Amino acid sequence: MIQHEVRTHKSAEEFPIEEHLAYKIAQVAADPVEVPEDTKEMIINRIIDNASVAVASYGRRPVATARVMAEAHPVQEGGAQVFGVDGAYSAEWAAFANGTAVRELDYHDTFLAAEYSHPGDNIPPILAVAQHKGLDGKALIRGIATGYEIQVNLVKGICLHEWKIDHVAHLGPSAAAGIGTMLNLDVDTIYQAIGQALHTTTATRQSRKGLISSWKASAPAFAGKMAIEAVDRAMRGEGAPAPIWEGEDGFIAWMLHSPERTYIVPLPAPGEEKRAILDTYTKEHSAEYQAQAPIDLARRIKATIEEQGKSTKDIESIVLHTSHHTHYVIGTGANDPQKMDPSASRETLDHSIMYMFAVALEDGTWHHVDSYTPERANRPETVELWHKVSTVEDPEWTRRYHSTDPAEKAFGAKAVITFNDGSVIEDEMAVADAHPLGARPFVRENYIKKFRTLAEGIVAPEEQERFLTAVQDLENLTDLSELNIVVNQAARDAAPEIPEGIF
Repeated sequence: MIQHEVRTHKSAEEFPIEEHLAYKIAQVAADPVEVPEDTKEMIINRIIDNASVAVASYGRRPVATARVMAEAHPVQEGGAQVFGVDGAYSAEWAAFANGTAVRELDYHDTFLAAEYSHPGDNIPPILAVAQHKGLDGKALIRGIATGYEIQVNLVKGICLHEWKIDHVAHLGPSAAAGIGTMLNLDVDTIYQAIGQALHTTTATRQSRKGLISSWKASAPAFAGKMAIEAVDRAMRGEGAPAPIWEGEDGFIAWMLHSPERTYIVPLPAPGEEKRAILDTYTKEHSAEYQAQAPIDLARRIKATIEEQGKSTKDIESIVLHTSHHTHYVIGTGANDPQKMDPSASRETLDHSIMYMFAVALEDGTWHHVDSYTPERANRPETVELWHKVSTVEDPEWTRRYHSTDPAEKAFGAKAVITFNDGSVIEDEMAVADAHPLGARPFVRENYIKKFRTLAEGIVAPEEQERFLTAVQDLENLTDLSELNIVVNQAARDAAPEIPEGIF
């Protein structure tokens, strides 16, 4: 890997295009290096993972809305597929619909470093373009490998949330780069597309703050849609603001720290294999990633409480000692009253570690639907326990969160549970059970099980088998429409009716 220094340059300063971060990313995207076998296998896992959560979210209103919008844009030739339904649709709208479906339940893969990300968000726009252009599985693999590579390395090098910029600002450029790889575009065209994609996908983090709306799921889908349009414009000869990251009025100078900040972004050297997807990890539970280990920890502590003859009703307080991110984003450090409100939206509850820890402690399990129902959130004993949970930042957990050593990098917490009689139970967990270093790391079998579980009652068994057979032979797949999944009639009938809009 080459460590690239990225800083603001004044307009009068000599700054050759070859030194622009967007150009260096474009060079990585245009590199014809072969995709290694372990990267290929993980790409298949993540396509299965995305399909799982997209199917599970089919009946949710934001997904239905995005799907109806996409269905208003059918095409006669080529076209991309929309999860759950038949037909061919405009690639950018299919990407928006599928991106919303994948993101809605907060249940797919993650990568956390200086910034946060869900790299699986790259798959819907890249796949939609591949379907629209009639490409094969080999081309799709190359595109997805680049999408993951660029997003993961931007996340390693550039923190966005520190300046309240949403993490999708890394997704627009990565998806554009992945599409550029897949279409075998030249460096200059990919460079322009990356610049346009960043410029049009920068937004504030208010989408994940306070009363969280359905836009949380639509934001990355919109970024994917913008990436497709950026590539289309660049292919037609249109340019982008430049230098997009380093300009005097550019991204770093005004959206991030200041012109004084220098960022270090790692990128593969020429001829170096793209392996960043192997640094990422998926979710066993439908919840924000920092909640994965605490949910598993709560399940373990439930057994300890029962072994000691105690009950959650005997608890006086629960303090979760955790990282800066967990405390300030999904913990009490966020100072969001909505995170303690039984009437809060699902999107808010899955960003409240206080709620999730309480429910997991009571139930000893987690379910992507049942754990979030209004009835579950309003259970009086749950509300009482929930309001006894608080978080504090522990510098050691913050240090481990930012560690570059995979063996000590942690996303968990230590729970200190004090009972009414003064007794205390303490336990901690660094990584979730499903993490590569966890108790039960996810392998292909787990991804398939997750798919079958989430597709049950929504996708016919024969349709499930057809999809799994096709995706596991991805490198030899010539018709990428086979990666779409059609849901059963009962699921279609149960989907909410969406009012008419413009289209």
